[in-house]
Amino acid sequence: MPQDSHMQPPRPSFVELVRTFAQIGFLSFGGPAGQIALMHRILVEEKRWLDEPRFLHALNYCMLLPGPEAMQLATYAGWLTHGVRGGLVAGLLFLLPGAAVLLALSAIYMSMGQVPVVQGLLFGLKAAVLAVVVEALIKVSKRALKNGWMVAVAIVAFVAIAFLQLPFPLIILGAALLGALGHLIGNGNGDAAAAEDVPAEAMPEWTRPSTGRFAKTVSIWLAIWFVPLALLQAVLGGGHVFTEAAKFFSVMASVTFGGAYAVLAYVAQQAVEVHGWLRPDEMLTGLGLAETTPGPLILVLAFVGFLGGARLSGLDPLLGGLAGGLVALWFTFVPCFLWIFAGAPYVETVRNVRWLATALAAVTAAVVGVIANLAVWFGLHVLFAKVDELHYGPLRLTVPDPASFAWTAASIALIAAIALIRLRVNMLVVLGAAALAGVAVRML
Repeated sequence: MPQDSHMQPPRPSFVELVRTFAQIGFLSFGGPAGQIALMHRILVEEKRWLDEPRFLHALNYCMLLPGPEAMQLATYAGWLTHGVRGGLVAGLLFLLPGAAVLLALSAIYMSMGQVPVVQGLLFGLKAAVLAVVVEALIKVSKRALKNGWMVAVAIVAFVAIAFLQLPFPLIILGAALLGALGHLIGNGNGDAAAAEDVPAEAMPEWTRPSTGRFAKTVSIWLAIWFVPLALLQAVLGGGHVFTEAAKFFSVMASVTFGGAYAVLAYVAQQAVEVHGWLRPDEMLTGLGLAETTPGPLILVLAFVGFLGGARLSGLDPLLGGLAGGLVALWFTFVPCFLWIFAGAPYVETVRNVRWLATALAAVTAAVVGVIANLAVWFGLHVLFAKVDELHYGPLRLTVPDPASFAWTAASIALIAAIALIRLRVNMLVVLGAAALAGVAVRML
């Protein structure tokens, strides 16, 4: 029977919380949509720790925050039932299985990346990832581009990042300002429905707004976030790869509105062209590995940090890679706990501010343009062996060499796209089949 939203759902024991989120962590494949559906089935339908209104409230909180919404939803659910320790356990158990697998795969890639069979696996995987990105672009655009104003914002964002090379954070800020301005002049449409309020007596005491608790939480988590950064700066210097990675991933953690796909083009641009941590094709490799592991897709940043540390830290490649991966994980996910523990009690009141809802809708529209750039960037590097850049004043044009067109990669990508978008085949099945096709191509 459905629960009354005014009644307090059953509170699990801490041991049961640990066991349940360990299960969720190992089964959280399929991207945020699949992960959110999994948590809904377990937390709402099976365990009934959250009723439907509370689950939707939590999801709305997390959709408004930077960072991986599924991981933050897990953190919120654990926090709602057992406070900060429950949130920590739930969030970490959601992350750690995928993080451990991805670091292991990164080490294998560093050690065996030149083996023909491994090269074939990665070749097929990269081609299929292009189809995955196109599928994400279609899904996000259908949800976000609800009127001509939002389409215009998406086009402006695409031009800004693809041709002008403007930083991703600046594009997000500009989109928010455009959205707020559009609301003021009557052209914007936030399309945000007001949420049903949850009675205060139905909420645990620690989830209610408290100025003292807010100040304490912010102080503690800012220290957890920035004290290690200050130590890296003091001990290794500002130019060391670990210090640069800590700063870079801290910025990424603060601006990743719209999910991992929205920020990956900027990550690729900076990690490849500015920092030299990895090559363009390796960014595709990392994304393919992240798609096949449990946990949030943004775990691909651990692969980026691993390669940067392995190549530039001056340590043994595996040791430096492990350290670089851990730096990426720390500075990417520590802020997520700050957003939940400090901000969740206040987000509900912010959600009903109309101009802010419109600004956030514009940010989502800009994300469509950024993902479109990601699809183009990946596509050029998957389908062409040689890609050049031409500069005309502030404009940058990426021009492929038609003679270097890779028809085998294009064939795998096309078949993967048909399987994913038209036939709705499971993504892991598509990725596995593409990897085997890549091996066959290399062997033949």
